[in-house]
This record gives sequence, structure tokens and C-alpha cells, in this order.
Amino acid sequence: MPPMGLGTSGNDDPEECASTVAAALDIGYRHVDTAQMYDNEEPVGAGIRQSDVDPEDVILATKVHPKNLAPENVRQTTEESLDRLGVDSVDLLYVHWPTHAYDAEATLPVFDELREEGVTDHVGVSNFTPELLDEAREILDAPIAAHQVECHPLLPQEELRADAREHGYPLVAYTPLGRGEIFDEPELVEVAEKHDASVPQVCLAWSMAQDAIVPIPKSTGEHVAENFAAQELELDDDDLAKIDEIDREKRVIDPDHGPWN
Repeated sequence: MPPMGLGTSGNDDPEECASTVAAALDIGYRHVDTAQMYDNEEPVGAGIRQSDVDPEDVILATKVHPKNLAPENVRQTTEESLDRLGVDSVDLLYVHWPTHAYDAEATLPVFDELREEGVTDHVGVSNFTPELLDEAREILDAPIAAHQVECHPLLPQEELRADAREHGYPLVAYTPLGRGEIFDEPELVEVAEKHDASVPQVCLAWSMAQDAIVPIPKSTGEHVAENFAAQELELDDDDLAKIDEIDREKRVIDPDHGPWN
């Protein structure tokens, strides 16, 4: 998996979404993330086809809506996702949230079946706790190929990063910029000024400097290229130590929405 991908959550304007995906791929992104919940699979697929990049070179991921996780719905809605994306298969298919219709023993075997049939190359999970990860590993035949969670300097997810390292998969970080709500943190501002960089670039560089984290920032317009350029920003040990000393926690996704309470 490339060190950074393109997130598309909230980008539900069809024209803007397609043009953003195409521009991102032409800039150099090779990992695009979408979901049934985002209501933008069709323009994401259109953007991939509009770019000059061979679709075979793009890691394409989507997620099954938590309301569609009953066994009888997973297959049907995944096929609908493929139709909207305009592809025969995806590289990575996630359980989006372990809520609503999710039942590990009933849901996960269908993901195994889809992998065996070539509908997806890999199975991922999203917004799982360590206990839910252990349960999923016991049930799945396929290894967990990725775990996607909110992760940024004010929510570093040490326990989940440790699990990712132990089991050899990437922790894919959505909302790696904290939806802008962390940009005024003094430590981040100080590091950004030191490197003549933006705070978003520092957040992304921090993510990529950690073991196992792959950030997927959602962006449009000029921010697509600005974020991609964060791969060139090298934070030194002092920078990383300063950021790691931040003792404030900020979860920007509603904590009542997930299984961690």
C-alpha cells in the first residue's frame, strides 16, 4: 500500500468528486478510498477512468454500509458497489462499522466468500476495538489486510498501532487532519514553522513517520497536491518527540457513533 491515499468522505458532489480523484491520480496518488455510506462510488469510479493512470495501478477500496452487513445483504450491496464503481472487483473491501446489522459470526464468512470468488482481493475492517479485532481474526479465513480508524497527532491510537505492527497490516488513518480542529495546537504550529510547511503537512508527515500508519486525507482543489507533497517533509526526532508529548486528546468523529464506549 502506498504511504498515502486519497480519502473521499464528504465529497458527494459528483463532478467535483470525479475531477478530484482524476487530478489526485495524475499527481501521483495510487490509493483511493470510498464507501457505500459516502454516496460517491459512481463519481469515484468515473474519476479513475478520467485519469491518465491505468486503473490496474490503483488500489481501490470501498466499505459495506453497517446497515448492509446482514449476510443476505453483503453480497448484493457489494455487487451494487462494483456496478457503481464500474469495476469487476476491488482491491480492498471493508466492514465499515461493527454496528447495526453486523454480527461477526454471520457477517465475516461472507467477506471470506467474496475474497475466494475474486470479488475483492483483500478483506479489511474499520472502527474496530482490539477485542473486536481478535474476534474477527478467529472467524475470518483471510487475514485482516487493513484496519481503518480515526488517527492523527491528538488521537495516536497506540494500542491499535501495536496490533497492526504485531499482525502485519497497515492502520489506515481517516481524518488524519482532525477535520482542521487540531490545526491551532501550538506544538504542530511550531513544527510547521520550523520546516516552512503547513500544519496539515506536518500532521501527514507525522502519520507517515509512524510504524504502520497510512493516512488517507480527504481533500479537494489545491489541497490535493499540498497534501501529497507532505511525503517530502522529513520530521526529525525532536519534531516527533514534541508532537508525541501532546497530552490532549481530540476525537473529531462522534464517540457515540462507534464501539469504543
